[in-house]
Amino acid sequence: MSAPTIDQLPVVVIGAGPTGLAAAAHVVERGLEPLVLEAGPAAGAAVREWSHVRLFSTWGEVIDPAAEKLLAPTGWIRPDAAAYPTGGDWAQQYLQPLADALGDKVRYGAQVTGVARAGRDRIVDSGRDEQPFTVHIETADGREERITARAVIDASGTWTTPSPMGADGLPALGEKAVADHISYRVPDLNDPAVRVRYAGRRTAVIGSGASAFTALALLADLAKEEEGTHAVWILRRGIGANTYGGGEADQLPARGALGLSAKAAVEAGHASAITGFRTQAVSYDGDRLVLESEDGRRTDPIDEVIVLTGLRPDLSFLSELRLGLDERLQAPTALAPLIDPNVHSCGTVYPHGVNELSHPEQDVYLVGMKSYGRAPTFLAMTGYEQVRSITAAIAGDREAAERVELTLPETGVCGGAGLFDEPENAEQSGGGCCAAPATLQIGLGAPASTSGGC
Repeated sequence: MSAPTIDQLPVVVIGAGPTGLAAAAHVVERGLEPLVLEAGPAAGAAVREWSHVRLFSTWGEVIDPAAEKLLAPTGWIRPDAAAYPTGGDWAQQYLQPLADALGDKVRYGAQVTGVARAGRDRIVDSGRDEQPFTVHIETADGREERITARAVIDASGTWTTPSPMGADGLPALGEKAVADHISYRVPDLNDPAVRVRYAGRRTAVIGSGASAFTALALLADLAKEEEGTHAVWILRRGIGANTYGGGEADQLPARGALGLSAKAAVEAGHASAITGFRTQAVSYDGDRLVLESEDGRRTDPIDEVIVLTGLRPDLSFLSELRLGLDERLQAPTALAPLIDPNVHSCGTVYPHGVNELSHPEQDVYLVGMKSYGRAPTFLAMTGYEQVRSITAAIAGDREAAERVELTLPETGVCGGAGLFDEPENAEQSGGGCCAAPATLQIGLGAPASTSGGC
């Protein structure tokens, strides 16, 4: 029997999360064969780890059209489009049914350990583009396998590689030594074992995005029930008009409300904020912890630390491929300027597809959260548009691949221009996003912001 030609090989999709399963659905819609490789034991394994967190997108915004077509013949009942699912709802009511509809096109317990061109390491030019891909996996029982693919769509996300607390992108001194008192996830306070960890204790929350807002709001609710519970919000920047996100200007109302609820929680006195604090070290003070900043400031003793400083892509298993990645964001070079928080002062999200996601290595794509590298503000709708465009390109329909079929909402946030408060901005009035580093109690005489952003 002759070996299959490249166009008879499957399109390998890495990851059975929302974007990966949507990619597989689009591949099926194009009449091609997908093979989804999922390291976990079920669909949406990463999503299930934050099953207690409610999305700020509605069901109508987190269901892919091609996936819905695939689900329709199975008797699947579409959830209320206006309702907001939790991560658990998303996994159980959509992702797992979608994976079940794909059947044996999804393999669980398949950890991808390497991707390369068949017979070519990254150095070799000769005949490179004519070769299929080889995907190396390790199964749950420790066996190694090699799969041949016509194209590779990496939708493995960034969940497994949270960023550390150190402001320089490296672990703070002592961070590993106090690991038992650090979490890199939003806590599930409905879990009794987790609840007791934070009840009646001082917890530092490091971060300034939606995850930090969620953690602050949850801890504030806990403080109403458990005396002595207090959050210490560690911000690398100052407090300003845009610290809490877009609020009522956000075109995703639940996302705006999340920031406002965090603001209300801290203004009630359940949290204190330490601004301009770039963590350099963490150490024990007796049986409690103290954080130290680059400028020598030290926090009062705290009991636990929740580090929510973002996520980053794992590129280790792609080292034999020729990827074109921005040196800052680790996102595709054509996409990076559209999402770079160092440049953009407003949280506009741009729909994009194959043109922005292509690499020097043909037919390999990073999609979903992983395509954004270290940049924030990714939406499920973005990933669905990405894979619609990419699968059209793989199928040879360039016109559909280059067509934009999505309009995305704006965050309503202005003030993202830059991730670092420069010393010369420290004199700006009103506690705006360039305010001088300070320690303050939010809600107790804190000045109102008069600045629209840096």
